[in-house]
Amino acid sequence: MKTLLSGGTVVSMDPAIGDLTRGDVLVEDGKITKVAERIDAPDAEVIDASDRIVMPGFVDNHRHNWQTAFRGIGADWTFGQWANAMHNTVKPHYTPEDVYAATLLGRLEALHSGITTMLDWYHVAQGPEHEDAAVQALQEAPARSVFCLGAGWASPVSVEADIRRVRSHLDDDGLVTMAWGLRGADDTGMETLAREVQVADELGLRTSLHTGGDHRPVAAMHDAGLLRDTTTFVHGNGIGDDELRMLADAGSYLSVSPDVELKMGFGAPLTGRALAAGLRPTLSIDVVPSVGGDMFSTMRTAFSAQRGLDGGLRARDLVHFATIDAARSCGLDNRTGSITPGKDADIILLRTDDVTVFPVTDPVGTIVTAGHPGIVDTVLVAGRIVKRNGALVDVDLTPLMNRLLESRDRVAAAADVPLDGTWNPKP
Repeated sequence: MKTLLSGGTVVSMDPAIGDLTRGDVLVEDGKITKVAERIDAPDAEVIDASDRIVMPGFVDNHRHNWQTAFRGIGADWTFGQWANAMHNTVKPHYTPEDVYAATLLGRLEALHSGITTMLDWYHVAQGPEHEDAAVQALQEAPARSVFCLGAGWASPVSVEADIRRVRSHLDDDGLVTMAWGLRGADDTGMETLAREVQVADELGLRTSLHTGGDHRPVAAMHDAGLLRDTTTFVHGNGIGDDELRMLADAGSYLSVSPDVELKMGFGAPLTGRALAAGLRPTLSIDVVPSVGGDMFSTMRTAFSAQRGLDGGLRARDLVHFATIDAARSCGLDNRTGSITPGKDADIILLRTDDVTVFPVTDPVGTIVTAGHPGIVDTVLVAGRIVKRNGALVDVDLTPLMNRLLESRDRVAAAADVPLDGTWNPKP
């Protein structure tokens, strides 16, 4: 099983390989085996990559996929309105079928836009049947996913048994792996957070934690000895520069969701401040009721926001954040995030002959400033071609879309909320 991606412009994100104006990538049994200007592989299936940028797939390390059915409904909402609408109003009416439909279609949508790896930050927190439905959906999607279980969200109840149950079914070898979505001391108290970090260490689970504000949450964790190089802190708006240095010293990670943070009033994204503190930021989508679901627009927002603040960042920084840096935050940089021999072939091909990006003079600059899901021509995950010629392979979207519409309408009716654009929830 050999595939040769031939004649593309290779943006490898591997400093040892660099960029190739004209390059070939050989894939064997799901792995990248060679990257060079020209490769002779007469027994390989050849994919003509001329007029294509060949690059690693994007990594979204923080998305609440269960909200896919309500895409766009919260475009004008503040954070308080979103929280009341999604968590207090519609979430109680979610069935396992609703979770399954939203998770599967949301994961396919992300794959379609070139996101080969996604950390699905699950906090529907309705029970084991809901969790299992989410895992099933991720396993049915031909993509690399991390099921980040935020069990017992916003409550102090013990979730250890639940975490252990799901962990027993998800190891670290498959396309779907597991992480723990911590609730934080604000919801559970520092003693409970300490216990959860201890259990995560025991189970070998990476963790993700929403944080922010000026009450010094990172410093409190630092003082309690709870900072880890396996934890990704999400957002972080409002924390101090010294707290960012604490994260950098601990080897922790930061996930910036620039569109949500700017629109919902969190404050300026921490991209530049993180870099100044020695912390490599990563990028994520967060919630599609309020923002778009593709990494192109996320990179563009983060780039424009930081350039507007201090003129900092270059286009290549954004691609780095959205590929190898985010893969590292998920503990997957030995498998994905760059076009490197020995890694899994998680690769996307972007059209350079599309009129919206033509002519492509600077490939990286074009990806960040003009890229969009419409130029994602081909997607490979672990060497398997899952999108070809602009269409997902062996996926019948129509019945899935119908299931999601039925789910949305049922949940909205049960919650007694309108779907005509007039819903203005209280914060």
